[in-house]
Amino acid sequence: MKDKLLLSFLVLTTFSILYCKKASQPVENKEIEPPAVAPKLGVMLQADGPGNTYELINSKFGGTAEETPDCGHTAFGRHIAEVYDDVLKKNVFEFYIHVTPDDDRCNGSTDRQRNEIKTYGPSPDNLKGTIDETVTYRWKFKLDAGFKPSPSFTHIHQIKAGDGDDGSPLITISPRYGTPDKLEIIHTAGTSATSLGKVKTVDLAPFKGNWVEVTEKIKYGTNGTFDITIKKVSDGAVLLTYSNSNIDLWRTGTTFCRPKWGIYRSLNNTSYLRDEAVRFADFCIAEGDAVCQ
Repeated sequence: MKDKLLLSFLVLTTFSILYCKKASQPVENKEIEPPAVAPKLGVMLQADGPGNTYELINSKFGGTAEETPDCGHTAFGRHIAEVYDDVLKKNVFEFYIHVTPDDDRCNGSTDRQRNEIKTYGPSPDNLKGTIDETVTYRWKFKLDAGFKPSPSFTHIHQIKAGDGDDGSPLITISPRYGTPDKLEIIHTAGTSATSLGKVKTVDLAPFKGNWVEVTEKIKYGTNGTFDITIKKVSDGAVLLTYSNSNIDLWRTGTTFCRPKWGIYRSLNNTSYLRDEAVRFADFCIAEGDAVCQ
């Protein structure tokens, strides 16, 4: 009986010592990582197949976001369509412009013609660039291999004041006829500042027949910033890059700025032009810390 009591005592004592020793050891302090937060995404406009193209554009950009020559060329019908692209392997937007009879929205102008999409007053607030706000725009475009620009002007992208002094665009991407043809980035300031004019000029040839992707980042203001890079989609080769950390990107009386994409060209030199079909894809507008994916 004594032996059993002694054995029980020894077992309990050993267990108590081991338990106290383990309890006295410091607990490893593992930091608990917070759950990953998904990035805020920009607004995307992507083609989803033929039909209802204007309705798709307006559902993303708001209001009536297309400015087309349909009313002056009713026999052709809608001047923006969605078509399948064999290179990107998906549907894209195709913008059409005809030397005759397309005009500038039936507004009486005979010296120019336009087929563009835009954000503007009725657009959601997160598609409007306000003063001191940073906005990233990203998209793809493809000029036909035989594309012919005007010696006057052919704009395929504009940044404009949404109101106030909203005449000339602040920024344009403009193919230009020449020997050889060029692609230009042009800056036009308001009346109280100095326009920089053509801030970047490169040969147009590498753009013709190739899909390219544009990333344009703007901080709006009288002392704004502007960064743009254009790369070939096929191999990532950089075709154009420009950066300016102090550029006037605001206008008197303006409350917001907005982008436009499409074809807007002069008819002063129609002999240089032909009917065109320019393709665009994957429009993205991302404000502040939002990202384009």
